[in-house]
Amino acid sequence: MADNNRPEAHFPLQVSANKRYLVDATGKPFLIHGDTAWSLIAQLKRDDVLKYLDDRRARGFNTILVNLLEHRFSSNPPANAYGQVPFLTPGDFSKPNEDYFAYADWILQRAHERGLLVLLAPAYLGVDGGPEGWYQEMSANGIAKLRKFGEFLGSRYRDFQNILWVHGGDYNPPQKELVRAIVDGIRATQPNVMHTAHGAPGTAAIEYWTDEPWLEVNNIYTYEPVYRVARTQYQRPTPTPFFLIESAYENEHGASELRIRTQAYQALLSGATGHIYGNNPIWHFDGPGIYAAPTSWQNALGSRGAESMTHLRKLFSGLAWWKLIPDTDNVFLLRRYPSSTGMADDIGTGQHRALAAWASDGSFGLAYIPAAHSIVMDLVKLSGPKVAVRWYDPASGEFISITGSPFDGGEKRRFAPPPRNTAGLHDWVLVLESCP
Repeated sequence: MADNNRPEAHFPLQVSANKRYLVDATGKPFLIHGDTAWSLIAQLKRDDVLKYLDDRRARGFNTILVNLLEHRFSSNPPANAYGQVPFLTPGDFSKPNEDYFAYADWILQRAHERGLLVLLAPAYLGVDGGPEGWYQEMSANGIAKLRKFGEFLGSRYRDFQNILWVHGGDYNPPQKELVRAIVDGIRATQPNVMHTAHGAPGTAAIEYWTDEPWLEVNNIYTYEPVYRVARTQYQRPTPTPFFLIESAYENEHGASELRIRTQAYQALLSGATGHIYGNNPIWHFDGPGIYAAPTSWQNALGSRGAESMTHLRKLFSGLAWWKLIPDTDNVFLLRRYPSSTGMADDIGTGQHRALAAWASDGSFGLAYIPAAHSIVMDLVKLSGPKVAVRWYDPASGEFISITGSPFDGGEKRRFAPPPRNTAGLHDWVLVLESCP
């Protein structure tokens, strides 16, 4: 596991001066490294909440994605594990139940004590506005009640500085005013908190909620190769920090540990200020899921995907990741280069696409290679005069030295990865660091 004494962030977070990433209250860059825990508040009792939070913090996670209200994906929705319902009258947002929200308060406070950012969805809409979420009830309640509910939330959580509100939920609602009403209520009583939105798959938040004054943090949600979508958001004319909020979860969509790692590395090397990992059954904690789960949520805590995320956090924690410039034109990781058989193209495509980025000051660079092939790097992007190069095994967190390192800067050099990593797979990270 990761170091349990890792320094915690100082909340609240805010957007960096260059609008590319988030920083904490001291100005320290904050890399969103999250776990999906949608049903945490509704599904688990206190002892299990603490077990989950302590495990995730120990593994290096600093963020969790959570539903404040559950509509389907818990054992007795919308009641929590103690039988407490969120509204005294079913579906009436104007009549919150103090007991339910007091328990939610307790969970949010325990997360804060552990230095965890909570991406909190106040009213998850559900796919197509259907029975998975609250969209139909929100429509029945109307604007005035929803704004009052937002005011209730903003006032209640005014002092919880570890919240980033996540509006929507698997849906691009045709009645945007329903979501806006909750947002406006929160902003009226909790003016300094940040907001984002969770849209339908294939949607970046800022694309559907264009020009909304409350949307300070963008995100992407895709099952396609992540780098394609991430690069589009990075290259927007007006920068906005974005992160990968959702892609394939482990044990869903056939997602192996390789897919899980590839999604995360493609996001971070394409300009994202973080990513959220997901696992079935952890996201619903053995409540009703969408796909069959291979084990219990407790046994899944140490999954191969989760271990990979710990190693990713370890690597990025030792680097000035916020300085990274995505190699969108393949001037660092070369797309085509001379080989003994003529011109070669070894960077791959789709989920197997190798990616790279280098620090704006030339101090270091990274390349992630999902499939077995050599790559050629142009070391001129690094400040040198020497460049120390190592392989990092993303499945074990171990470095492997490269014969001849450090190399002269300012030259093109081919690197062939070891045959297989400790998981028996072919993905590797090339770490390049300038040195005297």
